[in-house]
Amino acid sequence: MTAARARDLVALDAIEVNVLVDNVTDSLSTVPAGVTNEIPLLMRNGTLKIAAGEYRCCAFHGLSLVITARVGTDRQTLVFDAGPEAFAVTRNAALLKLPFGDAGAVVLSHGHWDHAGGLAQAVKLAADASGGRRVECHVNPDMFVTRATTRSGGVLLQKPIPSPEELAAAGAHVVNAREARLLLDRTFYLSGEIPRVTPYERGMPTQVKLGADGTTWEPDQWLIDERYVAVHVKNKGAVVFTACSHAGVVNVLTDARNVFGDVPLYAVMGGFHLSGAEVEAIIPETIDDMRGFGLTRIVPAHCTGWRAQHAMAARFPGVFVPNSVGSSFYL
Repeated sequence: MTAARARDLVALDAIEVNVLVDNVTDSLSTVPAGVTNEIPLLMRNGTLKIAAGEYRCCAFHGLSLVITARVGTDRQTLVFDAGPEAFAVTRNAALLKLPFGDAGAVVLSHGHWDHAGGLAQAVKLAADASGGRRVECHVNPDMFVTRATTRSGGVLLQKPIPSPEELAAAGAHVVNAREARLLLDRTFYLSGEIPRVTPYERGMPTQVKLGADGTTWEPDQWLIDERYVAVHVKNKGAVVFTACSHAGVVNVLTDARNVFGDVPLYAVMGGFHLSGAEVEAIIPETIDDMRGFGLTRIVPAHCTGWRAQHAMAARFPGVFVPNSVGSSFYL
């Protein structure tokens, strides 16, 4: 069923991806064709009035992408995740002059604070900018659990993500379902549960969730609520957006390849979650297996980590492109 849905996607003429939130700021490094970094964008917008901190985007631990799909003169805009809190979303969106009024949908990839902390604000910005129109907000029921991470000093509670009621109050039409689906006139594919097929990608071993009794913590390493978004760009192939890859980026790409069938995978962009003591050991295996997808562009962000990024830069010359807040990618 998911493969059939993906094959019903409209082939896009092009997409533009604006990086609203990311861990890294880098407006000085040279970038390849099709990528524009923060300073030229802000100067074009007229929002970089003087070289000063208040006129620059704020980097923060988290991820948010504003993706615009183009078919002829028609455009569809989707917000993928919303970073860790409202401040970064509000500040960066204003500086970048992102088209929140055109946003027809907001998608949350999984139930973690660094992707959902600004979610209600992103919904509100989109609803307000469109004159009060309700904006689709796509979540799934498994996101709404109380989570924590185990540390040497004990259990560190994670801030809960906004509830469906809070999202509705912000202006959302909440779509709370587990199944894969097509969004915005069949221009975007939102996955269902990602099958775990590799032997080495083991989720987030340090994560736990509150049990049904409300007092005990249970293992929650697999994050079955995680989803990815993908599009089909004409004459290029499928572009996969993965916010954290707790399922494993190879598992994500494997599922996307199965779903898209004869459409080749062209690019992957997002967090690959290869930083941290519990996952850095699988960097070599991950990179070895990523070679088999024949990707033309790899854009790691957020939680990928510098060790994995350095290794990818060495193994994928001309394919690897680092990400930074305020950047724009045109494919």
